[in-house]
Amino acid sequence: SEAIVASPKSNDLYSRRGDVRFFLGDFKSAAADYDQMVELEPELDTGHWRRGIAWFYTGEYEKAAGQFERYHSFDNVDRENGIWRYLCQHKAFGVEKAREGLLKYEKDDREPFGDVYRLFQGTMTADELLAKIRDAQISDSEREKRLFYAELYVGLNEAVEGRVDSAREH
Repeated sequence: SEAIVASPKSNDLYSRRGDVRFFLGDFKSAAADYDQMVELEPELDTGHWRRGIAWFYTGEYEKAAGQFERYHSFDNVDRENGIWRYLCQHKAFGVEKAREGLLKYEKDDREPFGDVYRLFQGTMTADELLAKIRDAQISDSEREKRLFYAELYVGLNEAVEGRVDSAREH
């Protein structure tokens, strides 16, 4: 913050402070820093997925969904972006509209994101997703990585569905 006072046009400083605030759970302040970055350099808007997540956690679901939609034009392979957009739309408009609005992808970028997407489409259950990872013929480190992301997004899905206890479990 002191460095920003000395250099108020430094996007790097706003980015670093925003990230610190984000990781401390101060999402409103993180979003304000990310907004300042975009104000200083408007071309950063399209690719600023961290701002979308911060807005999600401040309850600004429609703004967050718009951020992830713009990001899709920047990177149309990253399914995590589509997952976050789905979560935002679910909170803003409900599950049916969120499913209708799922971003389209030509290919899967990495496991387990294609299956997480199928969970949100309603064509796969959380139990099926997790069992598929547990049963896969992959290294322990790869299984751990896939389970991390699967549990994260299953938990977030449970949270937006209002199943708080299950969300905490995942």
